[in-house]
Formats: sequence, C-alpha cells, structure tokens
Amino acid sequence: MGLIIRPYTGQDFSALYEICLKTGDSGGDASRLFNDPFLLGHFYAAPYAVFHPELTFILADNERPVGYIIGTDNSELFFDTTEREWFPPLREKYPPPDDNDGTADARIIRLIHKGHVPRTELLSYPAHLHIDILPEGQGRGMGRKLIETFISKLIDMNVNALHLEVGKRNINAIKFYEKTGFHIIREFDFSVAYGKKFRIR
Repeated sequence: MGLIIRPYTGQDFSALYEICLKTGDSGGDASRLFNDPFLLGHFYAAPYAVFHPELTFILADNERPVGYIIGTDNSELFFDTTEREWFPPLREKYPPPDDNDGTADARIIRLIHKGHVPRTELLSYPAHLHIDILPEGQGRGMGRKLIETFISKLIDMNVNALHLEVGKRNINAIKFYEKTGFHIIREFDFSVAYGKKFRIR
C-alpha cells in the first residue's frame, strides 16, 4: 500500500506521542533524553489533536503512522483554550521543577507551567503548524504533501497565512521549509520563525 496521507482518528493518539518523542531532538530521537516519554507530546502534539482534529493529518506506511502534521487556524484562540482546558491538569500532575534542574523533563515541565506566550511578530500569520516524520517516511516528498494538505484545509477555513518556529540546530528542517516556500519572519535567540501566505479561493 505504501505511504498515504489520511485524516486523524482517535486510534492515532498514542502514535502522536511516539512520533513526537522520536523526532524531538532537532529531528532525531529524543527517547534517551527523557525519563517521562509523554512530556514532549503533552506540549507539542496531543493538544492539537484534541482541539483541532480537523487539522491533524497522519502519514501512514501500510497503516502504521510514521508522521503527522498538526496545528491550528487561530493561534491566539488555541493558546487561550489550552490555558483553560489543557494545562491545568498537567500542572497538577507535574509540579514545578527546582531552578537548578537542567534535565529535558524539567525544561518541558517549565513550558507546561508557563503555557504558550503569543509572539506579537507573528500575529499577521494566525495559523501555525508542527510537522514530524520518522526516518522511514522521509525523503519521498511526503513532507511537502502534508503541508499542501494542511494549507488546503486552512484555505477551506478562510485562513490565508500561517507560521511555524524551528530550532536553529535543526538544519534539515530549515532547508525543508525554505524549499517549500516559507520565508523568514523573525530570528530569535534559539529559533527562527517562518511564514507563508496564500490565496483564499
């Protein structure tokens, strides 16, 4: 059957966590970095599937998920929703770490307690996305097709611009986004924000 892109279903939920972890070290496997394998997915993957299943698409290889694209059509609204409905139980589960705790777990727990902070520089690009693909799904043009699928859905929702943020260490991802028509909006200390605008039908 090969690689296909299909809509997300609830049966894919655990795969989002697995893929997020296995691509969480600047595109490489972050499993060795975390004691709690769910932390990355709690912040970067699962809430998108919960609050925006219509914008969650799965890359599957013979029915097994090997990648995804997730996101929101309205970043500010999504951040407000996660602050009210997603982060409170996680903050109860994961107490704030000590200030001198430099582990990967502690870094993500701090993000959970901080929540999402909107960047004013990105407000004119209201949608945003995350895309992660395991090695077995890479190199066959499916990343570009996932982005095309996501943008097509945004256009159906009358959204005409999106952004994403990528760590400066993730050189392969930076090259990929530039090849797929994203332009730099702003460079930050450790990341670069890319944007793309498109016509609404």
